[in-house]
Order: sequence, then C-alpha cells, then structure tokens
Amino acid sequence: MPSLAPYRNDMSNVLQQIVTSSSEADTLDQLIPYIKDYSYGNKTSHLLGQLSDLASAREAEIEQQCNTNHQDFVQSVNQLLRIREGTVTLTNEILELNQSIQTSTENLVEQKKALVESRGVRQNIDEASHALQDCLEVLRLANQVQELRDQKKHYAALRALDELQTVHLQSVTQYKLSELIQSSVPATQKSIAEAVMADLNTWLFRVREMSQYLGELSFYHTDLRIKRQKERAEKNAYLANFKLSSAIELVADEREEVNLLKSEDLEVDFSPLFEALHIHRSLGQMDKFKADYAASRKGQRDLLLQNSISLVDEEMGDLHTLLEDIAGFAIMETATMKKVPDLRSSTDVEELWDSLCQTAINLMTKALSQVDNAEHLLKIKNLVSLFIQTMTSFNFNTSAMSNFVLVLFEKYATLLEHRFSEDFVEIVSTDDYMPMPIQNAEEFEKVVNVSWYTPDRPIQEMTFPTVFPFSQMYPLCCIDIRNFLNQFYFFSSTDDAPGPLASKIDSQLLSSLDDLLTTKVCASLISRLSSQYLGQIVQILINLSHFTTACRELETLLTSARSNSVHAGGSSTITLRATSQFSTHQKTAENRIFELVNSKVSDLIETAEYDWLSRVPPSEPSNYIQTLTRYLANIINSVLLSLPSSLKDLMLFNAISYTASTILSLPLSPTVNRITTPAVAQLAMDIAHFQAYVDTLPNNLILVESLDELVQTVALMSTDQPDEFYDISLRNKKYRNVDPLKGPQLLEKVVHVQVKSPTLAGPGHDRGSSANSPGGGLPASGAAANQGGSMGRNTANTFAALQNRFINR
Repeated sequence: MPSLAPYRNDMSNVLQQIVTSSSEADTLDQLIPYIKDYSYGNKTSHLLGQLSDLASAREAEIEQQCNTNHQDFVQSVNQLLRIREGTVTLTNEILELNQSIQTSTENLVEQKKALVESRGVRQNIDEASHALQDCLEVLRLANQVQELRDQKKHYAALRALDELQTVHLQSVTQYKLSELIQSSVPATQKSIAEAVMADLNTWLFRVREMSQYLGELSFYHTDLRIKRQKERAEKNAYLANFKLSSAIELVADEREEVNLLKSEDLEVDFSPLFEALHIHRSLGQMDKFKADYAASRKGQRDLLLQNSISLVDEEMGDLHTLLEDIAGFAIMETATMKKVPDLRSSTDVEELWDSLCQTAINLMTKALSQVDNAEHLLKIKNLVSLFIQTMTSFNFNTSAMSNFVLVLFEKYATLLEHRFSEDFVEIVSTDDYMPMPIQNAEEFEKVVNVSWYTPDRPIQEMTFPTVFPFSQMYPLCCIDIRNFLNQFYFFSSTDDAPGPLASKIDSQLLSSLDDLLTTKVCASLISRLSSQYLGQIVQILINLSHFTTACRELETLLTSARSNSVHAGGSSTITLRATSQFSTHQKTAENRIFELVNSKVSDLIETAEYDWLSRVPPSEPSNYIQTLTRYLANIINSVLLSLPSSLKDLMLFNAISYTASTILSLPLSPTVNRITTPAVAQLAMDIAHFQAYVDTLPNNLILVESLDELVQTVALMSTDQPDEFYDISLRNKKYRNVDPLKGPQLLEKVVHVQVKSPTLAGPGHDRGSSANSPGGGLPASGAAANQGGSMGRNTANTFAALQNRFINR
C-alpha cells in the first residue's frame, strides 16, 4: 500500500493556501485538482476529515481569542448599537434632505430647461449674427472689388475677387447671396479685363502718338554718333575704316550711350502693358490677349502709313514723318519684345518691319517721279541713309531700304547727267574759242587750281596780263567735271553705302562721265570743226589736247579713289573712252587745219596768172607768191602761235609741201602746151622768193627739203642741157628728186625763145643766173640738190617723221 505522506504534505499546503486566500473562488480553484485526485483514489473521506480538523482548529482559535477579548467585544457591540441608532437618525435626515433635494432638483430642471431654451435662442442669434457678419464681409469685399476697379487698381481688384471667390464665399455657400455673387464673378472678371484693355489701348494710343518723336530722337542721336565718329576719324585715321554700329565704334561711343525709352526727353512707362499681361495671364486668357495686342499693333501700323506722300517739299515733312513714325514704331516693338519675350516673337516684329519698309518704299517710289532736282534727291537719300543707320543699330534688316537707295542713285545719276549735259553744252556753245586772258597772278592760280594744267614756267617768272593756251571753256568744263565727281561721291559719303551701291556708283560714274565727255564736249568740239575760221579750229585742237591730258588725270584720280574705297574689290586701272576720243579727234582737228591752210594756199595759187608764152624776162616775184608768203607768215605769228612747236613745224611742213606740189602742178596742167624760157624764169623767181621765206623759218633745213622736187624740176626746165636728165649718173646727182615721168613732160613743153630785154632783174635774181644759163637759174637749188645724206630724203618720209614726232611730243 502506497504511503500517504506525500499527500499529507500536499494537503497541508493546500489547506494553508485556502486559509490565506482572499476569496472563495480562489479556494475552490485550489481544491478542485485535489478533490479530483482524492476521488480517484477513494480518499474523499480523508479530505473531509482534514477539512473538519481544520475547521475545529480554527474554531478553537476563535474561541480562545474571544475569551481573551470579551469585554472589548461587548463594548464594540454597544458602540455598534449606538452607531446603528445614529445611522437611523441620519437615514431620516437623509430622506428629508433627499426630499428637499428632489424638490430643488425639480426647480432646477425647470430652470435648466428654461436656460437650455434661452441658450438655443442665443445660439440662433449668434449664428444669425455670424452669418450676417460673413455676408457683410462678402459684400464689403465685393464692393472693394468695384472700388479697386474704379480706382484702376485692376490687379488688386482681381486678387480681391479671387480671395472673395476662393475663401469668403466658401463660408456663405448656404445662402442665396453666395449664389448671386458667384454668378457675378465672370462678369466682374470680364469687366476688369475690359478695363485693363481700355487702359492698354490708351497706352497704345499714347505710344503711337510718341512714335514719331521717338523716331526723331533716334535720328538725332544717330546723327550725333555720326559726327562723333567723324571727329574721332579726323583725330585717328585708322578709325575711319569702321562703320557706325561696328564693334570699335560702339566701344568708342560707350560713354555717350543713351536709352531712348528712358531719358530726359522721353520716358515710356510699360506698367499698363505689364498689368494687362499679368491680369490676362491670371485669367488664363494669354492667347486671346496676344491676338488682341497683335491686332491692335497691326491697326496702328496701318494708321502710320499714308496713302501718298510728297517728296518735292523743301523741308521733306512727309518723308520725315513717315520714316520717323516707322522708326519709332519698330523701336517700340523691339523694346516690347525684349521686356515681354512671350508676348511678341521676333517673327511678329520682323513681319511688321518688312511690311512697313515695303509700304514706305512703294510710297516713295510713287512720289519719286515728281523729283527733278539732284540736290533735293540727295537730301532724300541722306534722310533714308540716316534711317538705315538708325535701324541697323537696333539690328533690323535694312536690305530692302538699301536696295531702294540704289533706285535713288539711278534717279540721281540721271538728273546729274541731264543737268551737267546742259551745262557742258552751254559752255561749249558760248565759248569764244580764243586763248583765255588772265590779268594777274591770283586769277592765274585760281584757273590752274581748278584745271588739269601745268604751266611751262613758275608763276614768279611770268608777266601779266597773259593768256592761257586754252580757251575759257576748258577750265569751266574742268570745274563742272570736278563738281560732277563730287556730286557722285556725295551720294556715297555716308557709312551706310553698301558694297553694291559703291560698285554701282563706280560703274555709273565712269559711264556718265564718258558719255558727257564724248557726246557733249568732244562731239560738240568736233561739230565746230566745220568752221572756216582757222583760229577757231586751232583753238579747238589746243582744247582737245588739254582735254586729253585732263582725261588721263581723271583716270589716275578715279583709279586712286577706287583703290582707297573700302568697298572696292580691287584697284584695277580705270580707262575712259573719252581719252581715246579726244586723242583721236586731235588728228581730226589737225587734218582740218591742214585742209583749211591747204585750201587757202590753193586759192592763192589759183590766182597765179602765168603767161607761159611770155617773152619778157621777169622783174619781180608774182603777186600770188608774195601774198602766199605773207599769209603763211601771218598765221605762223598769230593763229598758229599757241600751238606746240612740234605741231607748228608739222603744220608748216604740210603747208610748204602742199604749196610746192600745187605750184608744180601749174606747168604740168594739160592746158599748158608750151612754156617759154622767160615764163620758166618767172616761175624760178617766184620759187626763189618762196624759198627765201622758208629759209627764215625755224627748222628750215627740213622745210627746204620739201622744196627739193619743185626747185630741181624748175632747174631742169631752165637748163640748156636736157640730155643730162636722161643720164642716170647725172640725174641722180643734179635731179634726183625730179619725178622720172614729170621731167620729160616738162622738158617737152619748154621752148627756148629770144627775150626782149637782155637784162633780168628782180628779187631772187642774186640766187641764180638767167633762165638760159647752164644749171637752170637757181644755183642754190642745185646746191641743195647736191647735198647728200638726210638732205636727200623725199617729202613723204620727212612728213612722216614730223608727224611721228608730233604724236610722241
């Protein structure tokens, strides 16, 4: 049988825990497992015994304690009784108090009910007051929006309206007022936008009104820049190579930089534009605003452009207004684009600019036909050039205007050519064709300064009054030529001249100058060569010679101008057609002089009245030969005096050679069948007289050679030994210049007759013997014929030599 000791120990512990537990539930929780164990082992009686034992032990302890503290217990019971009595009394009092409290509570409930009701009323009043305050605030803000709009504080009004819509209306959404105000918001926004646009339109109108003044200011400051650049270029020639608005010019002009839109003269306030832009951006209407603004500016552009303008006004008021308006309008567009990049694009501005330029060009082109004054056209060009320079500084494309300058130049060149054509024609037609007289040194220097002429000696060695070799038309034409050149280059004097304009000016200048010199000067001079007045022809020849020199000087001058031009593509030599024209027609004038002199010589020789059958020996030279020598002497000392010596020698050689050939043709005439020896003696005397005159002339050796054929032919006619001519050796010695065909003809005509008087007298007789003497009566001619070398050159070679010498002078 198993031992019960462990169970006893466990039970003791359980009982101890049961005694010390604080509640019955805990006791049961501890006994349940042991009860189960004892029940399985049929030990329930044992458990009950244990519990009885425990109860008995506890009762014994209680009794012991009670016996020890009995008096205290009794006292405690008495106290409890008294306490109970007091408790009953208090209970009654409490009941009474409860009744009183109940009564008070009923009163309090009634009062609280009244209070609750009053609080509800007050809450309703407060809510109504708050609603009223909210509505009043909404109304105040609505009125404030209207006041701000009336005060033109549009952005503040828009902000207040936005605050009203997003904040204050949210607190009164339950009221009708909110619906009313909310429905009025779009109309209010629209009215604000319209008010802003009205202010913007007012601003645009003012901008349009100030556009011309803005353009005028821009022209004025550009002109000042041009002057400053010229002053700098005068101080430093290197700076002259840089145009206006070049980097160098901009750096040099930094201290003078001016803001046209904000200066003492003009200030443009962009606030209305910024406000309108900001408001429309806030309203989400930027696309509409851009479209409206673009339409407004296009409308203003159309208002700037007139239907027609006049360019003949001396002050050019229409052109000033047009170009200044365009410049001011374009400058404002550029400024707007820079300040508000998202409002105006560069494409929009360029389109407006191109349309303005094209319309202006069309207007000016229509009015250009009325302009008939080159100086006035130059003023127009200068104003257009100022416009181009001004707008170039604002980075506008001015190629269209530059092309129009070419049109202006073509018109300008036409007017200049027409005017100078008239001047040249008048100068040539009114010239006296006499050497130009000069009274003093001062006048002499003035003429030399304007003419391409180099005096043959210093002015200090001259005596006054004197004359120039040319007539007064030459310096007058030189002055006009210089003016013509200056007028052409005036057109390109500004920095705006593009490369095409410079090239156009060069080509047009050469063409016009050539045309004027050839068709108006040279042709007019040549047309006057038909004159019968030898002095006029000689003067024309001299003038042609000086014009040839002037043309060569002009070629050098124009070549230098082209090489110095910054637009020149090269410095190729310039050749004027007029140079060859003047040079060629010098020969025409020379030939005309030859023709007139020869004609006069022919006329005088035709007056010769030779009696070819005369039997009377001559006593003096014939009248015609004396008149002829006097004529030649007169023209040499007067008309031909101003010719260069080489040309004068050529003229003399031609006249003397022609005289000799014409005199020789007299006995060779078919009408002369017989020639008596006295007639031959008369002819020999006349030739001797003429030869004596030639001996007095400069370069007489060459001139005398031109008489060799005539002298030797007359000597052959005078000889009494004609067979010598048929002997080659003797002919080459004595008659080498006699024509082999003419000699026999004349010998057949000569008839030896008995003279009526044995004495032969008269001038020239000392140079030879009688007509019947051997050797022919002109021994001097025979001596000349016997000279060798250069003295034996024929007439044609000598004439050619003199001609070449004159050409190369």
